Formats: sequence, structure tokens, C-alpha cells
Amino acid sequence: MSWSFLLTSLIVVASPGTGVLYTLAAALTHGSRASVAAAFGCTLGIVPHMIAAMLGLAALLHTSALAFAALKWCGVAYLLYMSWQALRETGALAVDGEIKARSSGQVIVTGFLINILNPKLSIFFLAFLPQFIAADEASVLARMLELSGAFMAMTFAVFVVYGFCAASVRERVISRPGVMAWLRRSFAAGFALLGAKLAFAER
Repeated sequence: MSWSFLLTSLIVVASPGTGVLYTLAAALTHGSRASVAAAFGCTLGIVPHMIAAMLGLAALLHTSALAFAALKWCGVAYLLYMSWQALRETGALAVDGEIKARSSGQVIVTGFLINILNPKLSIFFLAFLPQFIAADEASVLARMLELSGAFMAMTFAVFVVYGFCAASVRERVISRPGVMAWLRRSFAAGFALLGAKLAFAER
């Protein structure tokens, strides 16, 4: 596995996006355990896109305006829903002193849905992975699985670091209602902006 692949993947993963924002929000509202659940859910949401790229389904999203638009607008609607939840302090982003097993599952599912409803991820894998596969590669599928696995592991690790950093200041944040209200509005605005960005995304 080349250093260029690892470095490029790290830049892509560490860049602030929907998954990072959600992991930070989960850490601040529920704590470090929730940040791990959020990171796991977001990482799990990569799997369908990885499979789509391997099976060539991502090419359909790239060529079919209808298929791309359908998945895109589902993603936009969900991000706007997340924005509304953040403002109302409900659902997976409700502040809780201790995350419970049921809410942990909810955090994972939300993270999964955030990533699976982003059609750009499938197209990203379709365009990204082949760049690091040699033309004379004996087993292209095995190589794609290896690269995808490394990308997912890096995603999980980086998101957990983000989450733990946010969780470390959680007590100081939730003890100040004014700061928490400002953060909720910031997260709501962040999800809304990411939804708008996705809405204007082209194939």
C-alpha cells in the first residue's frame, strides 16, 4: 500500500464534512462512548458505496441523472432533518448525561444513514480507488478490498480522535446553557449548509 494512497486518504478523511460534524455533535451531546458509536456508524455507511464501486453500480449514479437525483434529494432531506433535530435538541443529538444501549444503536443508525444517502461517496470510490491499482494487478477485486479496508479503518480512527477531543471538553460545555445553545445552532447551520452543498452537487 503506497504512502501516496495513505496520505491522500488521510486528507480526505480528516477534512471536515458531514461525518466529522455528526461525530463531534454526538460527542458533545452524549460523550466519548457516543462518539465511537457515531464513528462506527459513519464508517459502516461507507460499505454500500464501496460495494457499489466494486460492482459498477456507482457508474449508474454517474450516468443516470434520475438515480443520482433520487439518492441526492433523500440525502438533502435527511441532512435538513438532522439540522431540525439539532435545533430542537431531540433524537440522536439530544443532550444526555449517559448514553444508553438503545440510544447507542440510534447514534450508529443515524451515522450510517448520513453516509449511505450521499451519492458522491459512490462516485468518489469509483474515481479514487482505481488510481492506486496497477494496470497489471493480478487480482483487482482483492486490491480494491484492501484499499477500501484501509480507508475505512482510517475513517474510524480519525473520527474517534475527533470525537474524543470533543468529549474531553463536554462537561465544560453542557454546564453552560448559553454555550450549548450556540453549539446547537452551529451544528444545525452546519447540517443545513452541507445539505445545501449536496443539493447543488453535480454528477
